[in-house]
Amino acid sequence: MNNKKFFLIICITGFLISPVYAQGDLLITPNRLIFKPNKIKEIINLVNTGSTKETYLVSFVERSMNEDGSFSIVTTPEPGQNFAQPHLRIYPRTISLEPGEGQVVMLQRRRNSNNQTGEYRSHLYFRSTTDYTALGKTIKDTVTGVSVNLRPIFGLTIPVIFHSGQVNATATLSDLRLEREKNINKINFTLNRSGNKSLYGDFTIKYFPVKGKSTTIAKINGVAIYTTIEKRFMSFNLPKNPLINFKEGTIKIIYRTRPGEVKQSIFAESILTL
Repeated sequence: MNNKKFFLIICITGFLISPVYAQGDLLITPNRLIFKPNKIKEIINLVNTGSTKETYLVSFVERSMNEDGSFSIVTTPEPGQNFAQPHLRIYPRTISLEPGEGQVVMLQRRRNSNNQTGEYRSHLYFRSTTDYTALGKTIKDTVTGVSVNLRPIFGLTIPVIFHSGQVNATATLSDLRLEREKNINKINFTLNRSGNKSLYGDFTIKYFPVKGKSTTIAKINGVAIYTTIEKRFMSFNLPKNPLINFKEGTIKIIYRTRPGEVKQSIFAESILTL
């Protein structure tokens, strides 16, 4: 019987609620890095929250966002995509941390007046060198008889972005609809983006009854739409609320900048009449 080994890379791309990002025993802040205008150096803080010494390799990977919000690995830029990697330096690239120990990773941007106007993005990849072979599981395919050994390699990525020249973006929400599956109410819609810049913000979903005050029924924080796509299909389960039957009234969806942004604004909003 043939025994084939496959390696499973668990790689998380950060579009999270908190500016602190933890996966396994590695804590990272911030969870996404945007170079401020005219600044050539930025730092990322790492902390080993585990009980054993860990070593991480730091490198760049390229990711393209798909319309369902997932990511694909890419090697050449797609239309509207510029890689930040050729313009950035990382140091150090190898980090060993004792339990509870922290360290700073610095990114330096190389200035280049010949850059095209637009957004430049790559993803910084932190990969643990720990051998997790003992945690792997062997799965036998009952059809082919081939044994597959899954060996996890734990790592995570965060987006790193800088802008060149004038960038802007606008958004709209379309195709709003409410689906009922068994006892679950689900709101589906499309987030549309135009321009040469990605957007990153929070969603607030409110219910307005025919009579009475509105109620915030859901909040979804840290949602991005990158320059590789012009639309992203969104779907959120709405929490159960005995006071809301979702058979009358309206639902309003608001997509706005995250708290702490210099300029607070609403990217887009739309209303669904039930």
